Amino acid sequence: MMSSYLIEGATLPGGERADLLIEDGVIVESGTNVSATDAEVIDADGLIALPGLVDLHTHLREPGYEQSETVLTGTRAAAAGGYTAVFAMANTSPVSDTAGVVEQVLSLGEAAGFATVRPIGAVTVGLKGERLAELGAMARSRARVRVFSDDGFCVADPLLMRRALEYVKAFGGVIAQHAQEPRLTQGAQMNEGALSGELGLAGWPAVAEESVIARDVLLAEHVGSRLHVCHVSTAGSVEVIRWAKSRGIDVTAEVTPHHLLLTEDLVRGYDARYKVNPPLRTRDDVEALRAALVDGTIDIVATDHAPHPVEAKDTEWDAAANGMVGLESALSVVHAALVADGRLDWADVARVMSAKPAEIGALAGYSDGLAVGAAANVTLYDPEASRSFSTADLAGKGVNSPYLGLELPGRVLHTFHNGRRTVADGAVLDSAEVANA
Repeated sequence: MMSSYLIEGATLPGGERADLLIEDGVIVESGTNVSATDAEVIDADGLIALPGLVDLHTHLREPGYEQSETVLTGTRAAAAGGYTAVFAMANTSPVSDTAGVVEQVLSLGEAAGFATVRPIGAVTVGLKGERLAELGAMARSRARVRVFSDDGFCVADPLLMRRALEYVKAFGGVIAQHAQEPRLTQGAQMNEGALSGELGLAGWPAVAEESVIARDVLLAEHVGSRLHVCHVSTAGSVEVIRWAKSRGIDVTAEVTPHHLLLTEDLVRGYDARYKVNPPLRTRDDVEALRAALVDGTIDIVATDHAPHPVEAKDTEWDAAANGMVGLESALSVVHAALVADGRLDWADVARVMSAKPAEIGALAGYSDGLAVGAAANVTLYDPEASRSFSTADLAGKGVNSPYLGLELPGRVLHTFHNGRRTVADGAVLDSAEVANA
C-alpha cells in the first residue's frame, strides 16, 4: 500500500502558497488548511514545489556500458536532481535500434522505480548513418517510442534525414538531431577560435552545428514533420532556429545547463571534465543561449547527462572522452544562470524543465503540473540553500561533473515519483524504501 503525504505550506511555481495532499500516487487536494489523518506531514515552508522534472536527453548507458552507469544508478541520479522522468538515449550496446532493446530499457526503468524511463530509439541501424532503424516497430512496441536520435553522431546524409522525418510523421514522432557536420569536425577538440589556436587544440567551428540545423529545418518544412535540435551551443544556431520558427517550421530545441553557465576559458587548464560535445563556447554564445531560453526560441533545458569511468576522464585532453554528468546539478545551474537575476521565474522553470520536455517527448501526465487529479510527480526545492558542489552530491556512478568545487544555489530536498518518495531531506532513498514509500 502506498503512503500518503501532506506537503504543508509549499510555494507553487506561480508564487501562491498551498498544501498538497498525495494519496494513491495522485494529488487529491490542494489549498490552504488541508488536513489528513493518516498522511505523513512534510513541512515545506520556504520550499518551491515544482512538477517533477523531465529530461529529454539522458545517457543511462545500459545495456552494454554498465561500468559508466546503469538504469538504476542513472535514475537515482535523476531523483537526486528532482527528475521524475528521463528519456534514455540510444547509444547503448546493443544500440537501441529494435523493439526488443527499447523494451528492455523500459523494463529496467520500471524495475528500478526511481523515475519513469522512456527509451529513445536510434534513427539508423547501429547509429552508423547508413539505413533507417526499425522506427515503426519501436513506435508500436510496449515502449511506444516517439523520439528518435543518433545522438553522439549526426544523421549527416540529407536523403536519410528526409526519409526519417517522413517516416515518423505518420505516428507523431520527432527526430532529435545531433547537429555536427562530421567533415568539419574531424579531430576537433574544443571551440574553434583564438583560444584553440593559443592552446594548440584542433578547433570545432560553430558553422559545423549551424549548417546542419539550417539544412534540417528546411527538410522539416519540406516534409511537414517535427524536428528537435539537441544541445544547441552557438549564437548562430539560435538565429537559425529563430528564423525557422518565424516561418512556422515545426522545430523545437534544447540547451544544456553547462552551455548556459560555462565557457571555453575553462579549457585552459586541460581538465577533461570540461571536454564535451558540442564544446563549451564563448561568453557571447552563453549570453545568446540564455536570451533564447528566456524568449522561447529555445524550448527546454536538457542535461545530456553523460557519465564516464574515472579513467576515461583522468587522462590527457586529446584521449579523454566527451561528456559531463548533469542530472544532480541541473536545477541549481538554471537557478544560478537565469533565476537568480530574475530572467526566469519558477513558473518558467516548470515549463522548460517539466511541461515542455514532456510535451515534446509525448510523455503523458505532465500537462496538468501540480493540479488536483495529476499524478504526484513533485519536486520540493530549497531556493535559499547554498552548497559547494562535491562528489557527495552525485548519486550515480559518474563523478565527471564540471561543477565540483563551485558554489551552487539551492537544493532538492524531496522528490516524489508517481506518489512514491525517492528523495527525503536531500538524501536518495534505497530501493526497498522507495518500494515501500
